[in-house]
Amino acid sequence: MLNILILVAVVLGIIALSKVVNILEQASTVRGVAPYEVTDRNNKTQARLMLVFLVAYFAFVLYQMIAWGPYLLPVAASEHGEAIDDLMNVTWIIILPVFFITHILLFYFAYKYVYDKNRRAEFYAHNNKLEMLWTAVPATVLLILVLYGMSVWNATMEPLTSDESDVEIEIYARQFDWTARYPGEDGKFGNSNIRNISGINFLGLDSTDKNAWDDKYVKAEFLIPVNKAVQFYFRSQDVIHSAYMPHFRAQMNCVPGMVTRFNFVPTKTTEEMRKITGNPEFHYQLLCNKICGAAHYNMGMDIIVVSEEEYESWLKEQKVFLPIEGRASIKNKEENQGESDTEGQLSQL
Repeated sequence: MLNILILVAVVLGIIALSKVVNILEQASTVRGVAPYEVTDRNNKTQARLMLVFLVAYFAFVLYQMIAWGPYLLPVAASEHGEAIDDLMNVTWIIILPVFFITHILLFYFAYKYVYDKNRRAEFYAHNNKLEMLWTAVPATVLLILVLYGMSVWNATMEPLTSDESDVEIEIYARQFDWTARYPGEDGKFGNSNIRNISGINFLGLDSTDKNAWDDKYVKAEFLIPVNKAVQFYFRSQDVIHSAYMPHFRAQMNCVPGMVTRFNFVPTKTTEEMRKITGNPEFHYQLLCNKICGAAHYNMGMDIIVVSEEEYESWLKEQKVFLPIEGRASIKNKEENQGESDTEGQLSQL
């Protein structure tokens, strides 16, 4: 109802404004002045307003920078996050002076070169040196930024091998939650396939693969050790999601039918970040940054960064995918299958 009232008010305001403009036009006609005739006084007024707008515009921009600048990005908590922030700062250092200089010139020229019937514009057809200057300088600056950005990108996105990563975690996305899977004591992930999803096997793990028997999974929150290289693998079970961890400057699409990867080294524990932010309830977040459905806004998971000792202790306490009883039943099935194969071979003899 409120939206309808706002819409009605806007429509009525537009109608009222058009009527006011019409009345002003008729009043000008009565005075013997053409309604759209531009006078010298109008030109000078507009020229002065250009300077007023310039000051007001810059005041508004500076206010926005001061008021909202601290919320642009949260504190970086990964090694590559600091490199990305440095890249961002260099970009701002280059962009902002150009932004202010060009806008000052734009509005100053509008003021200085206000229409004057006694002044003729100079026709300046071409200047090779000027063309070369304003082409070469921006191209050089952009080339530097691109090369700098590519070096940061390559260093950030290069996947880790099993030998290089200290921790490997597989993240499963589905509407509308996350699940994290860790390899067991064997250090290997079991096979997983979306076709295996049924009943309690919501991860689609291959229960006949012994590497999957000791795999562990957690929901709601997961832990990672500080100052250790963490290699993430991302899967989606339904639609495209996007795993976004803002404090670690990490984001990767989770695409059905394929595995995507991202890695980083966390540099601040959750407790350290609580002191930095002054928020005793602070938690790192895994969010979905791709609109994936009606409850997309609620798709999140806490990330807790702890010491290596705390991490190892916590991991030992987590549930395995297939408990001992389940392993025994599968083993019995394999043995029975082997016996039936042997009996079949003997009967043929």
